[in-house]
Amino acid sequence: MSRVRACRSTAATSPKLRIRNLAGPKEFDRDKALQKAIGVFCDKGYAAASTDELMRAMKISRQSMYDTFGDKRQLYLEAFRRYVADSINEQIGYLEKSSSPLAGIEKMLLAFAKRTELEGIVGCMGVNAICEFGRSDPEVTSIGDVESIRLTSALERALRQAKSKKEISKAVKESAGAQFLRATLSGMKVTAKAGADLQELKSIAHFALRSLTNPH
Repeated sequence: MSRVRACRSTAATSPKLRIRNLAGPKEFDRDKALQKAIGVFCDKGYAAASTDELMRAMKISRQSMYDTFGDKRQLYLEAFRRYVADSINEQIGYLEKSSSPLAGIEKMLLAFAKRTELEGIVGCMGVNAICEFGRSDPEVTSIGDVESIRLTSALERALRQAKSKKEISKAVKESAGAQFLRATLSGMKVTAKAGADLQELKSIAHFALRSLTNPH
């Protein structure tokens, strides 16, 4: 009996076993796995994305997914929060770091068109969430609203600066112009998912810009 206990004790404290247990099913890059989940949700939306499909894309086991991210809904909320924040940060970056306010607006619109062609991801979690949930899910709505306010404020600021530099018409109202640009971007995302190519998306962006420079 004492020898059996000794063997069990040795096995329980073996460094190799401890390493194996720690590595276990959780040995993966969390951020990369989350980005893969974002890709699935962009393409499928929430309801149509199965847990099995998510696991295949993320290359993790079911237990690892639940241990690390929680259930499918918790994974979706984290992915949505990351996706929307990253997207808005990128868009605001174009607005604030370009050679002129109007150039920043153009880059913001064209960036989506170019990314769609380069990365092949035509879906948008933001648009998918609006189409799928509307405003019926408080958590999803809250995440979207916070980032929407950030983008709207940045667009209004860019339009105000563009007016002061006489890049766009003085007749353009900042609040209406910001809403127009947001609607244009959303429309481009839906159009891309419907199969529009890069040239079509660029045409939409340039038409929107002409509407700002010559609104009459």
